[in-house]
Amino acid sequence: MQNLSPIIEVDELMQISENQNLRIFDVRTGSNAKENYIKKHLEYSVFVDLNSDLAEIDDPKNGGRHPLPTFEDFIKTLGKLGIDKNSHVVIYDDKNGANAAARFWWMLRAVGHKNVQVLNGGLQVAQNQNYPLSSVEEYYPETKYISDYQDWQLPQVWINDVKKASQDSDSMIVDVRESQRFDGIMEPIDLVAGHIPNAQNFPFIDNLDEKGLFKSPEVLRNLYSELFDNYEKSKIIFHCGSGVTACHSLLALDYAGFDIPNLYVGSWSEWSRNEI
Repeated sequence: MQNLSPIIEVDELMQISENQNLRIFDVRTGSNAKENYIKKHLEYSVFVDLNSDLAEIDDPKNGGRHPLPTFEDFIKTLGKLGIDKNSHVVIYDDKNGANAAARFWWMLRAVGHKNVQVLNGGLQVAQNQNYPLSSVEEYYPETKYISDYQDWQLPQVWINDVKKASQDSDSMIVDVRESQRFDGIMEPIDLVAGHIPNAQNFPFIDNLDEKGLFKSPEVLRNLYSELFDNYEKSKIIFHCGSGVTACHSLLALDYAGFDIPNLYVGSWSEWSRNEI
């Protein structure tokens, strides 16, 4: 399917809910994520774990708190989840798509899977619009995912690239964390507060309206056009705390019609353990 919007509305999902190739995934996070999923989730949705399915966690100093798994391991995970190349994947979380839903979307796009969308507003909006809910743990039959590629297809940068960009006035480093974390006033997760030199703060929450829905593509395009003015696409880098929430802004950019810029997966969690 070509020109598929990266965002799907609740009513649109309802209309396709019986499609045989539809695969819905709940990617909420937190200490009780799986238990909360079992208590209440969208009907037929399967739980995906950020830490074990979408990351390969080892040493935060080398790769950050949520480094990507190997390309090969992620392809195997897709098969175990019941996704094949013909699957229409819809992803949601309980944070307006701001957390692991956007990360899963980025990873699927990065293996070449185009038929993937994030549910606008996530669990809360779906529930408010009376989408059918379930408390039965769901599974899809395993498949074999066959990619046309052997490596990630969306642009990334690594800590040495960010080091150079931090000293280059022609580079744009965008930190999507909330302003108090960027300003070093508070740091609830990582060891040190602050931000990467030369970074600008554009909190991911600015992608959403007061109802927790993505702003329109036109509004987002105006917001980011102003931010990106006079910067080459190859010199724009997005990051967050651990390479998860930054994907929410990459999703917003794709929704607004921009090319997806560089993601620094290691993000502040890696940088702050190495470069301060």
